Amino acid sequence: MNVLRNKCLIFVLLLSVFVSSCVSIKQTYVDTQTCTSSWSPCFLKKLPCPSQCPSKSPANSRDKVCYLACDSPVCKTQCKSRKPNCNGRGSACLDPRFVGADGIVFYFHGRRNEHFTLVSDVNLQINARFIGLRPKGRPRDYTWIQALGVLFDSHNFSVEATPSTVWDDEVDHLKLSYDGKELVIPEGHLSTWQSEENQLRVERTSNENGVMVTIPEVVEISVNVVPVTKEDSRIHNYQIPDDDCFPHLEVQFKFYGLSSKVEGVLGRTYQPDFQNPAKPGVAMPVVGGEDKYRTTSLVSTNCNACIFSSAKDSEQEGLEIIEYGMMDCTGGASSGNGIVCRR
Repeated sequence: MNVLRNKCLIFVLLLSVFVSSCVSIKQTYVDTQTCTSSWSPCFLKKLPCPSQCPSKSPANSRDKVCYLACDSPVCKTQCKSRKPNCNGRGSACLDPRFVGADGIVFYFHGRRNEHFTLVSDVNLQINARFIGLRPKGRPRDYTWIQALGVLFDSHNFSVEATPSTVWDDEVDHLKLSYDGKELVIPEGHLSTWQSEENQLRVERTSNENGVMVTIPEVVEISVNVVPVTKEDSRIHNYQIPDDDCFPHLEVQFKFYGLSSKVEGVLGRTYQPDFQNPAKPGVAMPVVGGEDKYRTTSLVSTNCNACIFSSAKDSEQEGLEIIEYGMMDCTGGASSGNGIVCRR
């Protein structure tokens, strides 16, 4: 009996050693995140990823990634989905439904086949092309964001949803370009392209129809292409024709260091003293500004409120730059969404 008990004890000890070894091996492969911006409170701190999302680039596109918000006063990694959160701050989805930096939902309809400035700052301009239709008897167009044009320094980048009569999840509906030349990024999760100057990085977040666009220390843009479904059309009475499923973009922005005078349909909500005109309690609060934010193309900066300057002629012109990491930020400063900051 004693011999049997001793054998069992030895087996349990060996099993414990094996389990401990496996845990150690697993811990070895946990990624770390480090902020390299000197203004960040997390500057050069090497922080391990959470066990729930141990990788910065997981092999499964459905897994959450390890993320570190360098502008957060709390230096802590977190798990984050790289798909747009249409209910999160800094998002623009549906027809189109925006969530401002203040967390307030509003709609901006614009007009089909026209361009509007979403964000205009001294070092960043983001325009959107709207597509849509106007069913008979309706007073306005139904619109969706079909493309984004991003200007920074002396460069421009665009991401577009390509037209389609019938939606297929396994067909890529993304068209990308950099400085006027089309980019071909092989389909597949984690497939990546980076500019020679390392000023722009584009990474696929799914095999098709999803990318993360990063301009370091300026903006992160999560993009997904989706169709207008027949069920959407039925519920909202869009009256979508049979020969067009209106592929469009769902997007969410994460900004860094916007100036106090940032403009645009979405950008103005990041002004420190912004008062949102959206009426509380209204089911669909619509905010205007078509004439103020209309521009002539994806890469134009000629809207009436635009303040963007290219790298060659921009010296900030005395504008006050808001370093969000140095301010009292609430409402998701570490969530990867927009930020609400108060002095």
